[in-house]
Amino acid sequence: MSDTVLYDVPGPRTRRRHRVYGLLATAAILALVGWALYLLFDTDQFTSRKWTPFIYQGIQEMLLRGLANTLKAFAYAAVLALALAAVLAAGRLSEHRPVRWTATLLVEFFRAMPVLVMIFFVFVALKVQPLPALVTGLTLYNGSVLAEVFRTGVHSVDRGQREAAYALGMRKTQVMTHVLVPQAVRAMLPTIISQLVVALKDTSLGYLITYEEFLHAGKLIASNLDYDLPFIPVVMVISPIYIGMCMLLSWFANWVARRQQRNLKTEAVEVNAAEPGTLLPGAPQQ
Repeated sequence: MSDTVLYDVPGPRTRRRHRVYGLLATAAILALVGWALYLLFDTDQFTSRKWTPFIYQGIQEMLLRGLANTLKAFAYAAVLALALAAVLAAGRLSEHRPVRWTATLLVEFFRAMPVLVMIFFVFVALKVQPLPALVTGLTLYNGSVLAEVFRTGVHSVDRGQREAAYALGMRKTQVMTHVLVPQAVRAMLPTIISQLVVALKDTSLGYLITYEEFLHAGKLIASNLDYDLPFIPVVMVISPIYIGMCMLLSWFANWVARRQQRNLKTEAVEVNAAEPGTLLPGAPQQ
């Protein structure tokens, strides 16, 4: 039996034990799924009456309109949060103390404030329309969180990169844009996408301020007394769509990460053939 660097390769008895554990876990999961299906059938959740709303064109258009509103709110919040994060991160990295303290105060305040409280404050106290109120709350919270991600990513770059850039005579702005940020993107990207997934899911808070997003449309259908309150069917329709959008965003993050790994160090580069050059002063003549 050979050893690896991190752990010993399991032997025959250990592999058999792991297979038993796997079978037991699979059986437990199947039993849980079977129990959930039994409860759904026992409570008549699959009767045609509760699924009838989804065949009407008006219901389908309402769901599609809600999905479009969800994606619109997410697009606005994502772009604005990234822009706000860049500004706050630049402030936190500033050498000027008042700027750094102001940016730190804003980041800590908006990170500690619950998203729903900010949304309600903008909607009720400032009397803003539902879409701007939702986008504002999502932007302030996610922008403050992403600002810390940006700052940490820049600090994760080796200090020698910064010192070498300054030694070449580059200004701080040039060091940030041409040296530190491009290298920090690889470290920041998974966390950035994870936070954007959080923003996508938090768009569902819009139904609390009467914004007609995807969950709001589902709530209207689920509360319909004409179809015996089809709450579970609505959940079974809406949940996979939310999960699919989050998985699509995660897949996009993985695709970008793989693209980032293909750098000049690993790709073939054509090199010109060596040619005789001018000798340095004082070099021996050949």
